[in-house]
Amino acid sequence: MKKWLQLLRQALSGSEESFTDGSINRAIFLLSVPMIMEMVMESLFAVVDIFFVSKVSIEAVATVGLTESVITLVYSVAIGLSTAATATIARRIGEGNTTQARVAIGQVILISLAISLPIALAGFLFAGDVLSIMGADPKVIETGTIFAQIQFLSAPVVILLYSLSGALRGAGAAATAMRSLIIANVLNMILGPTLIFGFGFIPAFGVTGAAIATALGRSIGVGYQLYSLTRVNKALAFVWADLKPHKETIVSMVKVAAGGTGQFLVSSASWIFLTRILAEFGSDVVAGYTIAIRVIMFTLLPAWGLANAAATLVGQNLGAGKPERAEISVWKCASYNLFFLLGLSILMFVGAESIIGWFSPNVEVIHTGKLALRVLCLGYGFYAYSMVIIQSLNGAGDTKTPTVLNLICFWLLEIPLAYVLAIFFALGPIGVFISVPVAESILALLGIWRFRLGKWKTVKV
Repeated sequence: MKKWLQLLRQALSGSEESFTDGSINRAIFLLSVPMIMEMVMESLFAVVDIFFVSKVSIEAVATVGLTESVITLVYSVAIGLSTAATATIARRIGEGNTTQARVAIGQVILISLAISLPIALAGFLFAGDVLSIMGADPKVIETGTIFAQIQFLSAPVVILLYSLSGALRGAGAAATAMRSLIIANVLNMILGPTLIFGFGFIPAFGVTGAAIATALGRSIGVGYQLYSLTRVNKALAFVWADLKPHKETIVSMVKVAAGGTGQFLVSSASWIFLTRILAEFGSDVVAGYTIAIRVIMFTLLPAWGLANAAATLVGQNLGAGKPERAEISVWKCASYNLFFLLGLSILMFVGAESIIGWFSPNVEVIHTGKLALRVLCLGYGFYAYSMVIIQSLNGAGDTKTPTVLNLICFWLLEIPLAYVLAIFFALGPIGVFISVPVAESILALLGIWRFRLGKWKTVKV
C-alpha cells in the first residue's frame, strides 16, 4: 500500500522522464493518473457549463448544444495538433534528443496560432448564420449569437490548450498538463455562476456568461502551460529562438497533424449531422441529447487518459527501438480501460434518469436524455478498445489509418444509419442514438485488426 501511495504522489507531482525501461505497469500508472485527471478536468468544462446553463432556459441549453456541435471542428484541429505534438516529442524524447523536442514545441505554438486566428475571425463574423444553418429557431438564434461569437473567438486558446498539453504528455510531463486544466476549471467554476446569474455589481449575462467564464479559465490555463515550458519544465525549457520557423519540423508535424485533424474532423462532423437530424424533433430533444452527450463525455474522457498514456508509451518506445514493449503497453492499457468502462456502463444505465434529472426538471428533456444515455453506454466495452487502439496508432505517427477507419464508420455507416432509422423508419431520436454504438463497435473491431498487422511499427516521424 505504501508503495502505491508513493507512486501516486510521484504521478501527481510530476517528473519528466523516459518510459522506455522498467515496469510497464509502473509506466502506465505514472502516465495515466495525471492524464486521467487532465481529461476529467477537461470534461468538467462541459458538465459545469451545462449544469448552470440548464438553470437559465431550454433555449440556452439548445444554444450550447448547437454551438458546441460546430465548435467541435475547432476541437478537431486542436486534437490533431495535440496528436502531432505527442507523437513528435515522444519520439524525440525516446531518442534522447531534447533539443529537437524544444524546437518542436516552438513550431506547435506557431502552427496553432496560424490556424486558429482565421477560424476565430470567421466564426465571430458568421456566428448567427452558423446557428441558423444548424436548424436553431429564431429565439435560440437571438439568445445564443453572442455566446457563439465568444466561443469562436476563443479558438486560439482552445487549440493552444490542447496542443501544449499534447506536447507535455509526449515529454512524459503529464502532471503539468493536468495542473493547467485544474487551474482553468477552478476559475471556470467560480466565474461561471457569477457571470451567468450575476453577483453584486456584476450583471447577469445569462448563457453568454458561460462562454466568457470558459474563455477566461482556458486563457489562464494556457498562460500556466507557457510559464511551465519556459521556467519550470527542465526537459522542455524552450527559449524564444525555438519559436523561429523550422521548415523540416513544421512539414513533419503538419503531416501528422493533418491526419490527426482529419480523423477527428470526420468524427466531429458526424456529431454535427446527428445534431442536425435531432433538431427536426424540437429544442427539447436537442436539449436532452446535449445533456446526455456532456455526461457521456465526462465519463469517457477519463478513459482517454489511459489511451493517451498508451500513445506516449508507443511514441517513446518506438523512438528507443523497442516496438515489442510498445505493443505490450497498448494491450495492457486497453484491458484496464475495458474493466473501467464496463463497470461504469452498468452505473450509467441504471442511474440514467436520475443523472439527467439532476440537470433539468423538464419531463421531455429527461425522457430524451435518459434514452440517449442508456443506448449510448451500451457500446462502452467497444469504446474501451477503440480509443486506446486509435490513440496508439496516432502515437506511432500513423494518423492515416484512424482517418480512414473513422471515415468508414462515421460517414459511411453512422450518419446514413441514423437518418434511415430516425426518419425513414420513423423511429425518431432513438434511431439516431442506436447508430452511435453500432458505428463505434465496428470501429473497435477494424482498429484491432489493423493494429495486429503491425505496420505502425515502421512509421517514421
